[in-house]
Amino acid sequence: MRSRQGQRNEQPRVSTVMQGQRGAGAPSHFVTGETPRTEPAGAAISPRDGRDLGSTGMGAVAEVWRYPFKSMGGERIGASEVTSRGLPGDRAWACRDEVRGGIRGAKQLGPLMQLDARYPDGDVTAAPLVSLPGGASFPADAPDAAERVSEALDHLVTIWPLQPATDLDHYRRGRPVHADRYDDARATFGLDPEDPFPDFSTMPADLWRLIKEYECPPGTYFDAYPLSVVSRQSLEALARRSPGSRVDVRRFRANLLVDLPEADGEFPEQAWAGHTVRVGEAEVQVVERIARCVMISRPTGDLPADRDMQKVVVRQLDHSMGVYAYVAKAGRVQEGDEVEVLGPTTP
Repeated sequence: MRSRQGQRNEQPRVSTVMQGQRGAGAPSHFVTGETPRTEPAGAAISPRDGRDLGSTGMGAVAEVWRYPFKSMGGERIGASEVTSRGLPGDRAWACRDEVRGGIRGAKQLGPLMQLDARYPDGDVTAAPLVSLPGGASFPADAPDAAERVSEALDHLVTIWPLQPATDLDHYRRGRPVHADRYDDARATFGLDPEDPFPDFSTMPADLWRLIKEYECPPGTYFDAYPLSVVSRQSLEALARRSPGSRVDVRRFRANLLVDLPEADGEFPEQAWAGHTVRVGEAEVQVVERIARCVMISRPTGDLPADRDMQKVVVRQLDHSMGVYAYVAKAGRVQEGDEVEVLGPTTP
């Protein structure tokens, strides 16, 4: 069902680096007809630099986060089952742009990050409660929910739970915001004309083909992958490089914040790409680094807009913070659980 008249089949301040409280999200992808391969100009240090994986050692899960509504603030939940689809209830609702079409997040509709969503009593089968900046809250499936969210965004949207993967039209890309595809891509990534595009050459070809046609892999509201991980050490390293910023896990919207105190390198999880990592009872296959988009610069919660921090990520860190993963073995993950690199992922 959607939160306005119409019919559709329906499928079923927190501890951070800076002592603050879904984090920006996941990277965005765009339709250019080719994969951008430009290398970053003048990057001081690249997280691509090789690290001794054996020295990443063991660590622990510091925080577990779930984001009921795509691009809205989420909830720190302490523990969750982790399945092949990620955390149950994660990114299970989203806005559809009724002006340009397509499922949209805060890459295009920035004020979404100033709204919050949580499940009542942790019930992921229920509609999440959406909270507006003024404090008013309502269920996402309330009759006037879409109208109230549209007013907050100053843009006409409808609200949708996940639809079946077979409903391809629901997930198909809408019209771009900018007429020129490169202008649109630069806006998505928050790039100045001299900034390079991210390099997506490590993305699996079948996934790349999907996201050129669809806003998200059909059947999901993820940008690309079901799980994202960032380390406390990476956030601390970014804070050192951008000392005027409030570097906070909420900007990066990771599912798992991990603490790797014995790891080498400033951005230790970057070395996990191509490896299997045990996290609590689950095992995840880390695929690639997360190329960050404009969302990390958006205001969210009590965090102000911060273009300077984003420029550090683009120009010094090759756009990257954290890693994406598939779930190889389902299991429960809770704060305090052990994290261990098991070795290279086997085909």
